[in-house]
Amino acid sequence: MAGSTGGTNPIAVIDANPMSVRQWIVVVLMVLLNALDGFDVLSSAFSAPGITKEWGILRSALGVVLSAELVGMGFGSILLGGLADKIGRKPSMLLCLVIMAAGMYMAHAATSVSSLTAFRLFTGLGIGGMLAATNAVIAETTSRASRSLAMSLYVIGYPLGGVIGGYAAQSWLLVDYDWRAVFLFGAVTTAVMIPLVALLVPETPAFHAARQKPDALARVNRSLRALLQPAIDALPPIKAGIKPKVSDILSKPGLRKVTWLLALGYMVHTFTFYFVLKFAVQIVSDAGFTQPQAASTLTWANIGGATGGLLFGFLLKKWDIKGPTIGAMLLGVGAVAWFGMGHDTLVEWRLSTFLQMFFLNAAIVGYYAAFARGFPAYARATGTGFALGIGRAGAAGSPIIAGILFDHLGKQQLLPVSIVMAAGSLIGVVLLLKLPLRDADSDLFETPDRKGA
Repeated sequence: MAGSTGGTNPIAVIDANPMSVRQWIVVVLMVLLNALDGFDVLSSAFSAPGITKEWGILRSALGVVLSAELVGMGFGSILLGGLADKIGRKPSMLLCLVIMAAGMYMAHAATSVSSLTAFRLFTGLGIGGMLAATNAVIAETTSRASRSLAMSLYVIGYPLGGVIGGYAAQSWLLVDYDWRAVFLFGAVTTAVMIPLVALLVPETPAFHAARQKPDALARVNRSLRALLQPAIDALPPIKAGIKPKVSDILSKPGLRKVTWLLALGYMVHTFTFYFVLKFAVQIVSDAGFTQPQAASTLTWANIGGATGGLLFGFLLKKWDIKGPTIGAMLLGVGAVAWFGMGHDTLVEWRLSTFLQMFFLNAAIVGYYAAFARGFPAYARATGTGFALGIGRAGAAGSPIIAGILFDHLGKQQLLPVSIVMAAGSLIGVVLLLKLPLRDADSDLFETPDRKGA
C-alpha cells in the first residue's frame, strides 16, 4: 500500500487511484447483499400459488400480502436510510441484516394471512434500509473509472438473487417441501452474511470526511488503509458558509428538485416494474402451468434483469445516465404490453418476462447511478433512502392495484391490466426528462467532477 499522498481529499483519492482487491471484495459483498434483497422480496412471489392454495385467498388479498414487504421497504428506506448518514453505512447494514433474517424466519412459521403480512412488513424495513446503505457504499468506495461497472454489477445483484432463489424454489424447495421452505432458506442465507459484512466491509472514507468529527482524519485514514488506498494529511475543507445537514435534500432548492424528480420518477417506474415481479408466477399458474413451471418464468425474468443491468453499465459509461435510461424505460413499456397479450407456451411466457426485466431493470441501474451522483456524501444515504422510500409507494401499490383490477375485470383480462400497469414507466420518462443532473459533492468539497458515477 502507498503511504500518505500529502493531499486532503479522500474522495479524490478513491476517484483517481486504481481499484484494489479489497475494494472489489467490498463491491462483491454489496452485490451479494443486493441479491439477498432480491430474493427476500421475491420470496413471497415464489410462494404465492402455495399461499393461495393453503388459505384460499382472493387476488386482492394476495396483492396485500405481496405488497407488505414493499410497504416496509418504503419506511425502512427513509428511517434506516437516514440512520446510515448518522451512525455509518456499516452498522446500518448489520442492523438491517438482523431485521431481515428475523423477519424471514418468522414468515416461514406464519399461521394466518395477517401474521404473514405483518412479518413481511417487518422484513421490508430491513430491506429498505439495506438498499440505501449499500448504494452509498458502492458510490463511495469505487474509483471514477470503475464506478459505472461496479454500479451495474451491484444493481444486477437484485435479479441475480431472484435467479438463484427461483432455481432453488422450482427445483428443490417447492418440490421437496412447500412455500414455507422458501422463507426459511432466505433467513439462513441472510444470517450467513452478517459475519462477512462485519469482517470485510470498512466504513467509507467519504462518510467520515462529511461528518467532520474531531477524530475524523484518523477515521478517514483507517478506512483508506482498509481499502488499500494511500492516506491523506488533512481533511478536505468544507466550502465557506456551508453547514451541511441531511435535511438539505428537501430544503436546499437545487437538491430539493433533484430529490423529488428522482423519488417520483422512481416511484412510477417501480409501479410497472413490480407488476411483473409480483404477479408473473400467479398469472402463468392460472394459464394452466404447474407451480414450479410458473416459478421458472420469474427465474427467466431475473436472468433478463441481470443481463440488461450488466449491459446497461457500458451504455452509461459512454452516453451518461438520462438518454439510455429513458430508452430502456420505453422499451420496457413495449415488453409489458406484449406480456399482456398472453401466450400459449411456457417458452413464450419466459421470453416475455425476460424482455420486460431486461429493459425495466436496466432503467433501475440508471436510477441508482443518478442517486449516487445526485446526492452529496453527507446526505447520500438519506437522499437515496428518501427516493427509495417514496418509490416503494409505487412498488407497494403495484400488486394491490393489479389485484383489484383483476378482481373487477376478471383474471382473463390481462392486456388491459398490463396497459394500465405499464403507464407508470411512461410517466417516469417525462419526469426524467426534467431532471437536472450534476455532481452533488462539488457543492461541498473541492473535488474533481465525478462523471463516472
